Amino acid sequence: MNAGGAAAGRQPVMADVARLAGVSHQTVSRVLNDSPNVKEQTRDRVLSAIRELDYRPNSAARALVTRHSKTLGVVSFDTTLYGPASMLYGIEQAARNAGYFVSIASVRSLAGRSMQEAMDRLLDQAVEGVLVIAPQTSSVGALAQVSSSVPVVAVGSGAQARMPGAAVDNEAGARAATRYLLDLGHRTVHHVAGPASWLDAQARQQGWRAVLTEAGAEVPEVITGDWSARAGYEAGLRLQADPRVSAVFCANDHMALGLLRALHESGRGIPGDISVVGFDDIPEASYFTPPLTTVRQDFGELGRRGLELLVTQVEDGYRASGRLLVATELVVRNSTGTPAR
Repeated sequence: MNAGGAAAGRQPVMADVARLAGVSHQTVSRVLNDSPNVKEQTRDRVLSAIRELDYRPNSAARALVTRHSKTLGVVSFDTTLYGPASMLYGIEQAARNAGYFVSIASVRSLAGRSMQEAMDRLLDQAVEGVLVIAPQTSSVGALAQVSSSVPVVAVGSGAQARMPGAAVDNEAGARAATRYLLDLGHRTVHHVAGPASWLDAQARQQGWRAVLTEAGAEVPEVITGDWSARAGYEAGLRLQADPRVSAVFCANDHMALGLLRALHESGRGIPGDISVVGFDDIPEASYFTPPLTTVRQDFGELGRRGLELLVTQVEDGYRASGRLLVATELVVRNSTGTPAR
């Protein structure tokens, strides 16, 4: 037996904690469930015993008794892209702060069958609610077909998903970037867009187009990329050959990075000849050559807002409606300036 009365070679159980602390099994349970009906001195004794024994509560057993697993599910897709990965990190941090565990189900495709299978895997783990990172058009249709007995919140799906959720105000961010370039004196702004299947790319293109139309400026042909630096590089090779191009808005910072490389290799000055704006404000953006003017979006805040919306539904027992928009911020650095005469 060890100091707390637990047999050697086995994990301590709640009865061992109670024995070491000199309290009842029920008192230990109240402390673990953060009940206010426990004296502070008693609570400290129980917590001290838990630390001494390195006791780990059996969450499955607790769920059977309380009907609360304190676990939330997240459906994500297999990607290394900065945005979704940062969202997932924000969700995990917010869940920990709210006292919840997170179980993740990753899918290769956000199609209907894959989405439902992921949802079923999470429900089998007794999750109390599910967050779905849903940035693509296909995910919106899949979400409409999902059957779930627990609250579901969509994150990053714009205003198109028919369920509560949180999204970055991509259109407002694109508007701010485009308006800033026009205010600098550029006659128009070219756009390197993200994939057409991505809701973020659609909203950013809409914001860019709307500002040019409202200003009576020419709306150039869109160059569509795949979010990668290579796509931006290829777009830059096309744009540098046109002497009329003086300003470019890229739908993300990685494509802006590739564009900057192509312009440098072609001898085009930045911002002397061409001004460039990105979107995301990835950690490396201020270290580009030159430092990149970009639209900052807080992926961590997006994850937190989605998590808070889900937890509110779980704990208050109602299904919310509507969507939360997370604001963006234009960060001006050295890649933009007035057009050359």
